[in-house]
Amino acid sequence: MLKGIAASAGVSVAKVYKLETPKVVIEKKAGVAEEEVKKFEDALEQTKKDIEGVKERAAKRLSDEELAVFDAHLMMAGDPELAGQIKAMIENDGVNAEYATEQVANQMVEMFESMDNDYFRERAADIKDVTFRLKCNLLGLTIPDLTSIDEDSIIVAHDLTPSDTAQLNEFVKGFATEIGGKTSHSAIMANSLEIPAVVGCPGVCDACKTGDTLALDALDGVVEINPDEETIAKYEAKAAAYLKEKEELKVLKNEKSVTTDGHEVELAGNIGGFKDVEGVLTNGGEGVGLFRTEFLYMDSDHFPTEDEQFEAYKQVLEGMQGKKVVVRTLDIGGDKHLSYYEFPQEMNPFLGYRAIRLCLKETDIFKTQLRALCRASVYGRLCIMFPMIATVKEFRDAKAIFEEVKAELVAEGVAVSDSIEVGMMVEIPAAAVLADQFAKYADFFSIGTNDLIQYSMAADRMSEHVSYLYQPYNPSVLRLVANTIKGAHEHGKWVGMCGAMAGEPHAVPILLGLGLDEFSMSATQILKARKVVKSLSYEEMQGLAQECLNKDTADEVLETVKTKLGE
Repeated sequence: MLKGIAASAGVSVAKVYKLETPKVVIEKKAGVAEEEVKKFEDALEQTKKDIEGVKERAAKRLSDEELAVFDAHLMMAGDPELAGQIKAMIENDGVNAEYATEQVANQMVEMFESMDNDYFRERAADIKDVTFRLKCNLLGLTIPDLTSIDEDSIIVAHDLTPSDTAQLNEFVKGFATEIGGKTSHSAIMANSLEIPAVVGCPGVCDACKTGDTLALDALDGVVEINPDEETIAKYEAKAAAYLKEKEELKVLKNEKSVTTDGHEVELAGNIGGFKDVEGVLTNGGEGVGLFRTEFLYMDSDHFPTEDEQFEAYKQVLEGMQGKKVVVRTLDIGGDKHLSYYEFPQEMNPFLGYRAIRLCLKETDIFKTQLRALCRASVYGRLCIMFPMIATVKEFRDAKAIFEEVKAELVAEGVAVSDSIEVGMMVEIPAAAVLADQFAKYADFFSIGTNDLIQYSMAADRMSEHVSYLYQPYNPSVLRLVANTIKGAHEHGKWVGMCGAMAGEPHAVPILLGLGLDEFSMSATQILKARKVVKSLSYEEMQGLAQECLNKDTADEVLETVKTKLGE
């Protein structure tokens, strides 16, 4: 029995499919520059075709947001800097294409891995993925085709690349990897595909071989190899109980999210595009609490035109059948870059030129998006929110541009809804502290806890060295949330939350007690959260929330919640 991290919930028992990637052995040889460059160019073209093929197959099962990683890989494979350095080494050093590719790739990976920045560290993994495929094509090696799996299997691997995970078909009943965490590409995709995954499980590759029986418990983060019949029966019973609970949750699909004493809240879904709408509706979502529009930009090789954006927004608004759709305006920068726009080089881009800061400077880009949104507003119930707002002036300036665009469209004779709500993300502590002032101007708030927590704790949530400081239950974070809700309610405004915390079963009781109006989360979390809400008393949760605000540590808060829930 081995212990790992439960990254995507579920339990399964099946035969092991051990993913053994080709062993790439590179030898330094002399080569004729012209021939080696041609060989490299051919292999690079094949690599691009391979990535496009993987993306095409993945499109049947993954959302636009998850498919964006393949656009990043295609961008990388087409990066003239990468190709230029490899060709230069072939021509200047007279070496073979394989050797030049490996040397340049290793240098780039080492450089990115050493950077103190999430975006660049993630790019290192992408460079490995793309250049590994490129080296295999140069050497004529075949990368395993996971789409060929035709019997129930659990994949065991050192790690799964985005390309690997995108190929998983209906026969894959889960996977276990040696490395990885809850926020790795493979974990995110496993959640989307709703298959069990245990990651960060050292020793799992050495402990089993293809054909072994493996019990994968991704509720408790346990992997057991070749269990006896009695143990298999135990896991199968646990799997059945989990699936039964999932089925039972489906009866809540069309029910209201109401507490035992009649307090109603709204449970919504986070989406990256129209393909995610069906998941929200299927899981009983009462609206969209976060439409991440940056994927329209990241999936394009140019700034999307007004008409292109209009069609995308119209499609989502119509698809949600009159339910509320909260659209976040362009949130680019930090770890999200565009191939066709050059961002300034900054020591810490997460705290730099991004999101609303970019939009208030590049007003043409901002106005194009707002025009498209205003035109689409007549097709549903639209709410617009601005990200990364730090000062009241920023919000007022952004809202003034919205009003200007709306007036221009009306003057042109274009129909625009009169009921568009304009709000803001609360993800900077300064905004949370001054919530009562912002509430004079904003129609609503949506709390982005992922950033709010890391900014409050001055701790990069992707850094393993300070991961202990990423504490959603820290009383300081809870007080910022409480202050945001209080400030909004004083002015009769509603408050949502679209960060990961909104879907955490132990966070829901606290947030409910603090008076949060809307909880927005991954579609697959909605029914579980509804079950929690319907089991609680709003009056009792108000008392619990106040108790939590006065604790000293995150652990004490969590323990208080568990005790209250009888766990």
